[in-house]
Amino acid sequence: MFAVIKTGGKQYRVAANDVITIEKLEGEAGTAVTFGEVLLFTDGSGATQVGAPLVSGVSVAGEIVKQARGPKVIAFKKRRRQNSRRKRGHRQDLTVVRVTGISAA
Repeated sequence: MFAVIKTGGKQYRVAANDVITIEKLEGEAGTAVTFGEVLLFTDGSGATQVGAPLVSGVSVAGEIVKQARGPKVIAFKKRRRQNSRRKRGHRQDLTVVRVTGISAA
């Protein structure tokens, strides 16, 4: 049994007990979260429900494991022969979530 959920503008294929890293969600470690935007759902017998755009009556429950930060990304611009340089860095805030279950009504 698995589902495809949408969160943070991205899509993730999840099953029970999966650990995924997604865009930052508000909450502390141990907080329960629910993902209502389910795009595809497959049950144990192989029957698949594809949403248009969402599957109704299906939700994915999870638990926040920790709040983390991604790797540092350096954006460096240089214009040659003009002594012009710009260096900028960025680290994305991330949330690690453990999927506890998929519920279908």
